[in-house]
Amino acid sequence: MVLLHILRKLRRQEHELRTLVLGLDNAGKTTLCKRLLGEPLNEIAATLGFNITTLEHRDYKINLWDVGGQTSLRSYWRNYFESTDAIVWVVDSADRRRLDDCAKELHDLLQDERLLGATLLVLANKQDLDGALGPDEIRDHLRLHSITTHHWRVFPCSAFTSDDSLLNAIDWMLDDVASRLLTLD
Repeated sequence: MVLLHILRKLRRQEHELRTLVLGLDNAGKTTLCKRLLGEPLNEIAATLGFNITTLEHRDYKINLWDVGGQTSLRSYWRNYFESTDAIVWVVDSADRRRLDDCAKELHDLLQDERLLGATLLVLANKQDLDGALGPDEIRDHLRLHSITTHHWRVFPCSAFTSDDSLLNAIDWMLDDVASRLLTLD
């Protein structure tokens, strides 16, 4: 308990978060990271491995670990789980045929004890596309109500036509992590 107290104190002073950005391939993970960082969106390639970037927002340093979502790379996700404060799970809301795969991967991921208690932010991306499912439908397809080991919330967004919804989602994530990890008992 003393070690946990010391770690919380250090984290509170640093205001630094380790955040995994995960989801199936082509969900828009890299595009969302680039949007958050204010980078151009005209050239985006599939992530073959991982990208690490740092977003500074509200006096926090959010280290974003954008990890590739191709089937061949998913088994390597567990290599990035250590010391994770939050998971940003990005869903292609217009890709109905892969929602079952998306749900399975998410639930398998959340079984790892190294992620217990990490905040789960689900971004229902590509809301600008015709036929995109809304956040309630994404919540139901992913069976989020069955998740009791993590605080979670779904936010609709579009990496390309981004408005305040993306920053509202990040604000919620920061508030949730801060309420659990960055305060002293």
